[in-house]
Amino acid sequence: MPNFKFRFKRSNRRWITLAGVLIGILVGGCARTERAVDSGVRDGILHINNGTEVPDLDPHTVTGTPEFHVMDALFEGLVEQDPTTREILPAIATVWEVSTDLCTYTFSLRPTAKWSNGRPLTADDFVRSYERALNPLLGGNYAYLFEVLDGGSAYSRGELTDFTAVGVKAVDAHTLEIRLAHPVPYFLSLLTYPCWRPLPIDVIEEHDGLRRPGSRWTRAGNLVSSGPFQLTRWEQNRVLVVERNPHYWDAETVGLNAIHFYTVESYDTEERMFRSGQLHITLNVPLTKRETYLAMEHSPLRDDPLLGTYFFRFNTTREPFDDPRVRRALSLAIDREAIVNKVTRGGQAPAGSFTPPSVGGFEPTQLVSFDPDEARRLLVEAGFPEGRGFPNSDLLYNTSESHRTIAEAIQQMWKVELGIDISLYNQEWKVYLDSLDSLDFDVTRSGWTAVYDDANQFLEIFAPENPNNHTGWADLAYHDLLTASMRESDPKRRQETLQRLDAMLIDQGVVAPIYHYTNSYLIDPRVKNWIPGPYDKRLYKYVRLEE
Repeated sequence: MPNFKFRFKRSNRRWITLAGVLIGILVGGCARTERAVDSGVRDGILHINNGTEVPDLDPHTVTGTPEFHVMDALFEGLVEQDPTTREILPAIATVWEVSTDLCTYTFSLRPTAKWSNGRPLTADDFVRSYERALNPLLGGNYAYLFEVLDGGSAYSRGELTDFTAVGVKAVDAHTLEIRLAHPVPYFLSLLTYPCWRPLPIDVIEEHDGLRRPGSRWTRAGNLVSSGPFQLTRWEQNRVLVVERNPHYWDAETVGLNAIHFYTVESYDTEERMFRSGQLHITLNVPLTKRETYLAMEHSPLRDDPLLGTYFFRFNTTREPFDDPRVRRALSLAIDREAIVNKVTRGGQAPAGSFTPPSVGGFEPTQLVSFDPDEARRLLVEAGFPEGRGFPNSDLLYNTSESHRTIAEAIQQMWKVELGIDISLYNQEWKVYLDSLDSLDFDVTRSGWTAVYDDANQFLEIFAPENPNNHTGWADLAYHDLLTASMRESDPKRRQETLQRLDAMLIDQGVVAPIYHYTNSYLIDPRVKNWIPGPYDKRLYKYVRLEE
């Protein structure tokens, strides 16, 4: 730094002013050169990339992973799940009792639980939140999960209009009773899903969001949270900031003062941001940089297990994808071993089933594998020998280097093995989600990760009326079998039913599973208590930044 000398005279205010200006310049210049990760360690601010822009933060309507990552910081539910042991732990509920018929759960809530605006959080907040989630006027994406409540199915369909007849009630301010339509062996794990967390209904009503998705109640300055952090800033397509919630019941445990979620879709860009000290944690790692990081003695690269599946959906309402032989042929022509060994190279496992092995004890009995001969036979049978006559079709993916690379590899496999030309088409995240909702695609990449510990969360999305189906496939036999699985109390018979359901998805070619995920990312060694687990859930309250 240059060695400036100043002469100070009490009678010469001009010199004093000049000195102040120059010192300000020097100090300001030094501040500008400090890396965000270093000031973050000092100030307790975690800088993390979150990928695509978050469209909304309403737990009843959003479905994307980036939204879930932020909601984990803002909202807390009755219970939480240990990411390593999968043990159910208290959260807003301290203890609970279960009736002998396994249908009634009584939760005791923390008297100290409050919203981020200081208002007490009570059992009635849960009741009103569950009513909103189920109400058909909202058209929420997770109403089907609440149909396990006694009367929940009838209410979600408009057949029952009195919510007091549904199996949820506030016994008193700090006691919540939930009555199920039938025993649900995974119910406590199900409660960790964000849609089961209480929402500030009074705030939602104020912003006309009770029966309408997309209202402004989730914006900074409006959103009131129940979790360890509160939303303070949201700059579209740049950064979303949450800060410590002083009214959180367990505020003393929270180790961070703030989290900055950045919106960076490019893997290469976020890797450069990590190297330049702008990020403590990335969301991904560029394939071209993996070998470099693997060779480091103290590598920041992490590959954590993750219960989830990367897959392709087929629009079964469009020709020729309305023919299960075509869908199955395309799935059989995918060399999954080549994808994970030569393309993704992140420790992923080739997926022969849609449901990942080990989620809730699930083990598949029927697997799809690379079989180009059978694929060609099915295509001939469907009327497209060597791909002749196959109509122009598109493979849709949301903008990402990884999705593009995988799509290009599979596009080439279909060309070589089947003689089919498939065009690639990418869309920004929000537009991509709209295309899924309207079935405006031929084939599209998708992903689904476990949030609670049961195979049901994978299989139920392909029920005919499930809003996350996005295939147009509506098989009543599948629906009936799924319903039976939810009511089955015998663990062995239930697992057999779940296996049959997954096999139906493979046999019908509704989806083409590609691989089961790993979570690959870069992390600064000063980030402590970043707990890896099989669920893509973030326990931010335990994270620390230490030298």
